[in-house]
Amino acid sequence: MYEWNSPGSISAGDQYSDAFTDLHGASRITVADGGPWAGRLEWQRSAAYGIVLCGNVREEFTRDRRHIRTDPRGTYELLMPISGTALVEQGSVAAEIGPGTLALCEIDRPVALAHGDDFVSIALIVPGSEVERRSPAAARRPPAFSGASGLGLLIRRMAATLHEEREQLTEEAFDFAGGQLLDLVLFAADGGLDSAPADQRARVETQVRQYVRQHAGEPDLTIVGIARGLGWSARYLQEVLKAAGTTSRDLIRSERLRLARFRLASPGWDGRSIAQIAVASGFASHATFTTAYRQEYSEAPRDFRKSRGAP
Repeated sequence: MYEWNSPGSISAGDQYSDAFTDLHGASRITVADGGPWAGRLEWQRSAAYGIVLCGNVREEFTRDRRHIRTDPRGTYELLMPISGTALVEQGSVAAEIGPGTLALCEIDRPVALAHGDDFVSIALIVPGSEVERRSPAAARRPPAFSGASGLGLLIRRMAATLHEEREQLTEEAFDFAGGQLLDLVLFAADGGLDSAPADQRARVETQVRQYVRQHAGEPDLTIVGIARGLGWSARYLQEVLKAAGTTSRDLIRSERLRLARFRLASPGWDGRSIAQIAVASGFASHATFTTAYRQEYSEAPRDFRKSRGAP
């Protein structure tokens, strides 16, 4: 049970396990050498949001399906390291996080965190229902992303200030600040961040190409929509495509032309005019499609259709 007027702080002792479980849910905590816990734990929480500073202890935290089944929380946690490094793992993705990195983890999915005694981090606890309502794509993105500059740095500074001033705020003000921070985090996850891990570019490029192929016929398909659909930042996807020698505009155009060419050759589309096929394939007009088609295939769509005997 939370009590708004009772912010907590523990520096050592057996109460750590109980306090940590109350904040983060049932879990398995393994301390180095099996000794007593002696670290740092400071927090404030409302019925909706929480802010926690934890660290200065070498430990492994694991929350598995058994813990989730017996103690579901319905929350996400944004981890913001202040010092040291930690390994965070959720699903099939693992990442090393440290100062300048943010990690958004779903507490009702198996998650593990391991770190040394030099690690200190602030965690913002937010309602899972708000994450899903505001940005379903954020739940599908890999846990770690950059907080070294721009919007990510602003999020880290605001969270640090919220922790420092937590005892001076009313519960209503605390919840308002938590909601504002959550909006910034989800905006970042939807495309506001400037960068993301470079070692995943090949996999992300494949995801982008598959997404564009599946949605090529949608007239409003843009890099922003792709980023939202995949849970990456638009800037990062642009970097990925640039490294692959293309752009989002060229990729979308190419896939739309491929789709239209397939339909021009398909008996199932013989009853449609070239203009109708152009619009159904995502082009704004017949003229735009014809110009792009000539540039790509060195012939007119009408000539290609005639060459295969279609009406």
